[in-house]
Amino acid sequence: MEVIFSQIFLQSSPFPSLKVIEFLFSHSALEERRRGTRQGRKAPCAGGLLCVQLAQDDVAPACTGAWVLPGPGVLSSWKGSRAPISLVRGRYPAVMARLLARTCCSKTLSQVPRCPLGLVAARAWSHGPLTAYMPEAITFSRPKDHQDLYKVSVDQGDAFWGALGRSRLTWITPFHSVQDCDLHQGRVSWFLGGQLNVAVNCLDRHVHAAPDKVALIWEKDEPGEEVRVTYRELLELTCRLGNTLKRQGVKRGDRVTIYMPPCPLAVASMLACARIGAVHAVVFAGFSAESLADRIRDAQSETVITVNQGLRGGKVIELKKTVDQAVKQCPGVKRVLVSMRTTSKVPMTALDVPLEEEMMKEDACCEPAVMDSEDMLFLLYTSGSTGKPKGLVHSQAGYLLFAALTHKYVFDYQDRDIFGCVADIGWITGHTYVVYGPLCNGGTTVLFESTPVHPNPGRYWETVERLRINQFYGAPTAIRLLLRYGDEWVKKYDRSSLKVLGSVGEPINKEAWEWYFHVVGETRCPVVDTWWQTETGGICISPRPSNPGAEILPGMAMRPFFGIRPTLLDDKGNVLLENNISGALCISQAWPGMARTIYNDHKRFLETYLTPYPGFFFTGDGAYRTRKGYYQLTGRLDDIINISGHRLGTAEVEDVVNHHVAVAESAVIGYPHEIKGEGAYVFVVLKKDSGYTQETLAAELQELISKKIAKYAAPDYVQVTHRLPKTRSGKIMRRVLRKIVEDKASELGDLTTLDDHEAVQQIIEGHKHLVEGQKSY
Repeated sequence: MEVIFSQIFLQSSPFPSLKVIEFLFSHSALEERRRGTRQGRKAPCAGGLLCVQLAQDDVAPACTGAWVLPGPGVLSSWKGSRAPISLVRGRYPAVMARLLARTCCSKTLSQVPRCPLGLVAARAWSHGPLTAYMPEAITFSRPKDHQDLYKVSVDQGDAFWGALGRSRLTWITPFHSVQDCDLHQGRVSWFLGGQLNVAVNCLDRHVHAAPDKVALIWEKDEPGEEVRVTYRELLELTCRLGNTLKRQGVKRGDRVTIYMPPCPLAVASMLACARIGAVHAVVFAGFSAESLADRIRDAQSETVITVNQGLRGGKVIELKKTVDQAVKQCPGVKRVLVSMRTTSKVPMTALDVPLEEEMMKEDACCEPAVMDSEDMLFLLYTSGSTGKPKGLVHSQAGYLLFAALTHKYVFDYQDRDIFGCVADIGWITGHTYVVYGPLCNGGTTVLFESTPVHPNPGRYWETVERLRINQFYGAPTAIRLLLRYGDEWVKKYDRSSLKVLGSVGEPINKEAWEWYFHVVGETRCPVVDTWWQTETGGICISPRPSNPGAEILPGMAMRPFFGIRPTLLDDKGNVLLENNISGALCISQAWPGMARTIYNDHKRFLETYLTPYPGFFFTGDGAYRTRKGYYQLTGRLDDIINISGHRLGTAEVEDVVNHHVAVAESAVIGYPHEIKGEGAYVFVVLKKDSGYTQETLAAELQELISKKIAKYAAPDYVQVTHRLPKTRSGKIMRRVLRKIVEDKASELGDLTTLDDHEAVQQIIEGHKHLVEGQKSY
């Protein structure tokens, strides 16, 4: 109830000076509020009161002062500390909120479109006023089109993000400052002084508005089987799980590792952590026991949530067994909560807790923690060039707002749309565009558990037809794979529900883009090739949003999102101002969704992202800016391989390779792969008298890397060589190896610092022999 009031009132009255003072969850709390205290909070599901402050500049003098919305039935306003001025009765809190808004703001209200409860009334912008597209635009200096809005977002960031923060999120305590950011000093803070709860923003306010609206559609691995979960049901799951975590000893600020496939309980686990103030760290359920253990230890997690078994592509995956192996290496783990994805029983240890049984003992109401805007929301591990995965920290309000806005405007998401992002929740794409973005917007989001080719290559398109998906967001790797199966599997199914197609994880090649646009989308659906990273929190460059009808070019991310100011720099740190030029892609000012730090290693965060180009956020990617000013990503500039959309540090793979008994030295290079985008190519120098052949070593290294990291990390090629190309100072010349595996041996460049030219020629010959041998095989 209290949430609806905040949402409607702020949307209907987008005044910068309007402030939500606080939520008061009982009449006794109101009395204490009047006495100047802030005690006596109760669970919001019991009903409550919302206090807002109106400034005299915004409304008639008779309406200034504090307004309070009690539980169902009574609306009161008062000035000073006592005596309500008027009482108004109404059937629903929403009706009373509208009445209050009309009473105070009738003149402005006539200019602002109405909206469905819990979702800002922004519709597709094809014609009509800009405020229909972004209602908050009424507070800006008369923007005429999307380009004007973008300029406001980068030139008047406080006004832009302040207006959107007030209207799109529900606050317990309003923020007093929009931002305090300095990339030179590594200081990034947004919505200072603000307090909120992310789970309330994703669930409670939508339950009040439309409890039976479907929040999740779980597309299970079993073909044709789907499970629909309403907002009311998801809130109950979340509350029961939140109470279970608290009973098990999980406290505010504790890190909880989640090792689960995409399923409703995985989403509820994330939201339950957010509700009680714990920090979730989701680990992709394809990682090995050792990789999982590394992340549990780094996060210092005492709690792990998993399932007995996973299902993927018709195969059973023993996730609980993987957790058991990992936990043996993690003495700090105190409990493992085990959900039953299948009916198969698995061995349970003294640490294990049957999750569903415990949840049923708990109450369906869980009090949400009051979280500061900059408190940690989650950790998410991504590969680094040092070999040690880094736990990137995302905070509460800024991340949530950026997730919601990018979901809304990049994909033109409208109320009642079905949003189909087929990413795993273990990656940032799953966090932002399966969970937080869609749910914050009150949308319906698909949880896809299977693979693109199970039980056949028509799986995606059959799912689109059956679920009537409107926006489809997938990886170029999958698109390239399905392209090879031909058009028949696509055309077999009705795709008329599709409105927007998205691409994520890596640049999409032109052939795949054209097939996606012409065959899958029937030339009706714009293809948004999105660029962003775990570090950015959400989409930063994309063809949409834009002015209506603006061109979209194949395989190009093109336009920066609101608040994102991309900059290209040369290798000396000079800003490249002209068009038709390539350089290191940086972002020149902070934005709300960006990562705040690396968990327990802020120094590494600074060295990785802010020190290389002082005053800029360094993305690690190269980009080309066209003559028209559009951006096209050209690939990584650091030692990161992007395999099927999964970032993998070459140092991480080399660390595993170098542990093999026969290996003296190694170098791992990414090379272009027709399906995966990039693959791993391993160069190895053997120890003397090791006795290994190249074929035997390749088989063992593939198995070892699959076990230590993940199956997708296994190299496609392992080449044994006598020496690696090095400088006279002993540094491996990786750019030389990269040119060789890209079949560009004639473009090796300056080799004046090369120590042994003969070694390079031997590697070139060995590469040709290896590739030709595998082709013939």
